[in-house]
Amino acid sequence: MTATPAAAPPLIPDGEEGREWARRELADPAYDAAEPTFLDRAASAVGEFFADLFSADVPPAIGSTFALVAAVVVAAVILAAFLIWGVPRGTHRARGTTQTLFDEDDERTADELRRDAAVHADRGEWAAAIVLRFRALARGTVERGVVHTPPGTTVHGFARAAARAFPGCAGVLEDAAAAFDDVRYLRRPGTEALYRAVVTADEAVVSQRAATASAVPA
Repeated sequence: MTATPAAAPPLIPDGEEGREWARRELADPAYDAAEPTFLDRAASAVGEFFADLFSADVPPAIGSTFALVAAVVVAAVILAAFLIWGVPRGTHRARGTTQTLFDEDDERTADELRRDAAVHADRGEWAAAIVLRFRALARGTVERGVVHTPPGTTVHGFARAAARAFPGCAGVLEDAAAAFDDVRYLRRPGTEALYRAVVTADEAVVSQRAATASAVPA
């Protein structure tokens, strides 16, 4: 006896079953991801507003008033954008300084770094004093617009760049870089002699005029 094949499911669901299928389909998270965000809707609304604003027929009698209002609206939108997102990144470097020195972020000025280095030196904390004073040396040349230290600059790379700007300081700059390298990367103990070597280099560079008119890249 031949078995009767099972009935195939209907290709077209009835009303109740169709609603259930639709509910299950719309519950898929993919639909949530495709939904426009609040910022998307806000941007779209602003775009439509300006499109309507500038495409509207304006009577000649109020043309100047309309133009003034439109200019005020545009200015307000630009101001709001600056307040929300800030100024463009390029303007943050108006002083020509970088916050990154030898792969670490540091916002202190050269004078602030020198003061902090002196505090550590007074306590006999020579390693910290050496690191901070060398950072002061590097930051000082950046503030003067003499040396450019992009992220990734090494201490010896900086010393070579600074030596091109201050040829008479090449030797003391290399000694200072070696002192920094010893205590920062090789973990050797700092000493007063090494600290004085960095101070000597810093003071020599501060007292001299750069031999170049533009910043030397490290």
